[in-house]
Amino acid sequence: MRVIIITGASDGIGAEMARQLAQRAAAAGTAGQLALVLAARNAAMLDAVAADCAAGGARTLTVPTDVSDQSQCRQLVQATVDAFGRIDALVNNAGRSGHALFEEVQDLGWYEEMMRINLWGSVWCTHAALPYLKQARGSVVAVASLAGLVGVPGRTAYSASKFAMSGFFEALRAELKAAGVSVTTAYPGVVDTRIRYRGYNAAGGALGSSSLKEEGAMPVAECARLIIDGMERRQREVVMSAKGKLGRWLKLLAPGVVENLALKAVSDEHRPH
Repeated sequence: MRVIIITGASDGIGAEMARQLAQRAAAAGTAGQLALVLAARNAAMLDAVAADCAAGGARTLTVPTDVSDQSQCRQLVQATVDAFGRIDALVNNAGRSGHALFEEVQDLGWYEEMMRINLWGSVWCTHAALPYLKQARGSVVAVASLAGLVGVPGRTAYSASKFAMSGFFEALRAELKAAGVSVTTAYPGVVDTRIRYRGYNAAGGALGSSSLKEEGAMPVAECARLIIDGMERRQREVVMSAKGKLGRWLKLLAPGVVENLALKAVSDEHRPH
């Protein structure tokens, strides 16, 4: 039995990863040996994703979870162990986006909330699952963002949370090397999901639109495939898109150029003037 926990699994990248993992297991004739534990806040949407996965023979468990609450992260791990007795992989995918010029933010409370979701949710889930991951010599996946490699104007809160994720999991990777636990950090760019539309605005409400240029957004199926491939190969990092890979190195050589590229990625209506 291979047991995989996916947070943020009700929609977007997490839901697509769950479906693709189930499809791969079915194609390999091992669907009955795969257990997918799906976590997110929306129970109805989780159940729909679970039904898709179970249709191919995978075992599923849905655990409604708000990762910004440490006790719920612990409960997610405990429910998994109670049901299946082990954890082979943890995919920290749950996240919240946002866009606001820092000077326009009146209440920084949502900055703290975003950090709880994006960073602390990953830390709390990983900490609770770690003893079982070590037993299985398993895998941890952290879904960060290219905004965690290059700061994006208008996304100070989001970039801060994703830079923090990058640093935490880089250090953890070294700590877990001798234990045989792989840590893969994924850095998606603009992916065709609704995360940016649901992100925070300056007042802490829902943005309602994307702050980035959506033309050429990566299909969610491609993004999920790349992350799964990285997890299966136990890669250190999955940096998506040629522009993302170039930007990472160009930042060291010509940081001003990278700043200009980041500004161009922001839609005209959300760009600072």
